[in-house]
Amino acid sequence: MRPTTNDLAREADVSLATVDRVLNDRAGVSAKTQARVNAAIKKLGYTRDVTAANLAKKRQYKLIFVLPDDSSQFQKTLTEEIESASIRASSERSSIQLIKVPPNDPHALVKELRKCQRRRVDGIAIMAPETPQVRDAISELKENNIAVVALVSDQPKSQCDHFIGINNVAAGRTAAKLMGRFVPNKPGKIIVITNSLQSHDSVDRRLGFDETMRERFSHLMVLPTLEGHNDRNRVKQALTNATRNYDNVVGVYSLSSGNRAIMQDLASDKFPAPLVVVAHELTSHTRKALQNESIDAVITQNTGHIVRSAVRVLRAKSDQVEIDSSQERVRIEIVLKENLG
Repeated sequence: MRPTTNDLAREADVSLATVDRVLNDRAGVSAKTQARVNAAIKKLGYTRDVTAANLAKKRQYKLIFVLPDDSSQFQKTLTEEIESASIRASSERSSIQLIKVPPNDPHALVKELRKCQRRRVDGIAIMAPETPQVRDAISELKENNIAVVALVSDQPKSQCDHFIGINNVAAGRTAAKLMGRFVPNKPGKIIVITNSLQSHDSVDRRLGFDETMRERFSHLMVLPTLEGHNDRNRVKQALTNATRNYDNVVGVYSLSSGNRAIMQDLASDKFPAPLVVVAHELTSHTRKALQNESIDAVITQNTGHIVRSAVRVLRAKSDQVEIDSSQERVRIEIVLKENLG
C-alpha cells in the first residue's frame, strides 16, 4: 500500500497541515521541520498524487498554442486538432487557446509571447523558426515558471522543456532512402525545395537527406535548397529556373508542408519526363497527388498525437512531474498510393 500524508505526519511527528505546507512549498515551516518531513518522504518512498492534489485545489491549466498564420493544409489540420482538444479540455480541467501570428515574423511572435506571460498561463506550445528573439522570449517565459514546448520544428538552443514532433533528421534519411530506391539506378539530379531554411524541421530533414544520399546513392546529385517563403509564385519560379539551369533532373524532394504550388507546377508540361517526388505531411493536396501519381511517397506525422502530446507534456511540466517518453514519441509514417486510407 502506498504511503499517505497521514503516514508522513506520524513519521515526522508533525501535523497534517505542516505536511501540506511542505508538499506545496508554502511558507510558515522551519528549516528543521522541513528536513524532518523530507526525510520521512525519502524513508517511506512517498510519491505525491498530483492529479488528486489538483482536483482538491480545483486546479485549472491555462494552455496556449502559438502557430504561424499561413494557408497551408497542414496548418489547417493542426488547427482543427487544437480546436478539438479545446472542446475536450474542460473535462480535463484545462482551457486551451489558439493564437496565430504572421509567419517568419519573430517580433510579432515575441509580442504575443509576452502577452501570454502577463496573463500567467501554465504552458505554451510554439511552432516557429528559432531566432535569437524567440530564444530570449522563451527564456523569459521559463524565468516566470511557464512550461514551453516546441511543435513540429525544434528550438534546440532555447530553454524549451520538450520537442514534440517526429525526428526530422530520421525523416530526411527516410526520404533519401525512398528517393534512392525509386529513381533509376543511373546519375541524375535531385531538386530540393522548402518554405524556409530558418525552420529547424527543414534544416534537419535536409541534413538527414544529404547524409543518406552520400552514403547510399552517391550517383545522384542533390541540388542547393530552393526556398519559397510561403509565396506560390516564388515556388513556381524557383522550379522553372531549376529545370532551365540543370539537365537530367530525376527527382524532387519537398522538405516542408507547403506542397500545393509544387504539385500544380509538376502537373504542368514544364517537366516532360516523369519525376520521383517525395513530400512531407498528408493533406488533401498530397492525398490527391498520391492518387494521381504525381507524388510517389509522403512522409507524415499524426497531428492529433502532436496536439494531445503537447497538452500532456505542458501539464506535466507545469506540475514538475516526469513524462512518459515512449507515449510522447511521434512516429514517422510513410504513405503511398497503395496504403492510402
